Amino acid sequence: MNLGQWIGLIAIVLSLYILWQIRQVLLLIFAAVVLAVTLNRLAKRIQGFGVRRGFAVVLSVVLFFVGVVCFFWLIVPPFAQQFQELTYRVPQGFDRFNSWIQRLETLIPNQLVPYIPDFNHLIAQAQPFLNQILGNSFAFVSGSLEVLLKILLVLVLTGMFLAEPQAYRKLFIRLFPSFYRTKVDGILDKCELSLERWITGAFIAMSVVGILSVIGLSVLGVKAALALGVLAGFLNLIPNLGPTLSLIPAMAIALLDTPWKPLLVFILYFVVQQIDANLVTPTIMANRVSLLPAVTLISQLFFVTFFGFLGLFLALPLTVVAKIWLEEVLIKDVLDQWGKSHHQETELVIISESSLSDIDWKEETPNGDQEPQLDQILPQEE
Repeated sequence: MNLGQWIGLIAIVLSLYILWQIRQVLLLIFAAVVLAVTLNRLAKRIQGFGVRRGFAVVLSVVLFFVGVVCFFWLIVPPFAQQFQELTYRVPQGFDRFNSWIQRLETLIPNQLVPYIPDFNHLIAQAQPFLNQILGNSFAFVSGSLEVLLKILLVLVLTGMFLAEPQAYRKLFIRLFPSFYRTKVDGILDKCELSLERWITGAFIAMSVVGILSVIGLSVLGVKAALALGVLAGFLNLIPNLGPTLSLIPAMAIALLDTPWKPLLVFILYFVVQQIDANLVTPTIMANRVSLLPAVTLISQLFFVTFFGFLGLFLALPLTVVAKIWLEEVLIKDVLDQWGKSHHQETELVIISESSLSDIDWKEETPNGDQEPQLDQILPQEE
């Protein structure tokens, strides 16, 4: 490698290191891009009714904030009330469970008594784990100011991207070499189209899961059914792990009624997820986003490991965009072209050698002249 190649390699390594150090900022920028694409699609739908661009953008932003306020208004008050009830109902359940254990000890032979678990001993063993959870909760509350600032940054960036999308798009394209800017422009078009398709499909699937959950929980008589259904639909945006996260509060609130009702809630959520996984999502996402299930799960593990909860929430759109860039840049422009130029050069050398060998033949032309000799064509060495 010459000096220029070494300088280029060092520049690439330094760039990757800098990008890794600011990965959290880049993730926030990507979150703002996804939100801007969502609001831009909503604004385009509003423009279809003959509304001007500026008013359509303002109206889409207002609808977004109204949706956020309604979401928290539906979720927070019922959950606060139900979990406050849980704080004194759960210890009562523990005492009742202890009385069952003591009654069981009087009914079984003495040889089996040592094998019955001591509930107080289990609580003592779980105490360090509970303390760790509480410590993480306090850490989360103490970092709430940082979370608020990040949310504010995402909203400000979203407004800027939504106000002048083409200006920021052109600025991003200029970061690439001039011969590759047309290709990057096409890649950005594909990314925008794929994100819009994913957003539409995810919203439809989220609505179906939320409605089915609300209906099922209402039939079972679970308290705060509307809030639990809305939460189940929202967490459905996180594949694989979202349904599990939404099941925990639903089973906890169902425990307030009867000990067997959490089992019915588990069956309900299992049926809803089977309907979503086998009917709703394949039908909606068939021609929208094609990702293998294993790829989705691996991407979730990767992004949650390096980016935290926000990486888990944005894992699917990140995977959609990364898939397009890998296909267009790495596969089509690098791997598919690897060795093609060398193969063409080899064919050219073979053809030229065969042509030169034909020149050695001393054949007479129709005019009686002889073909030129090889030493008459090739330059003589001095």
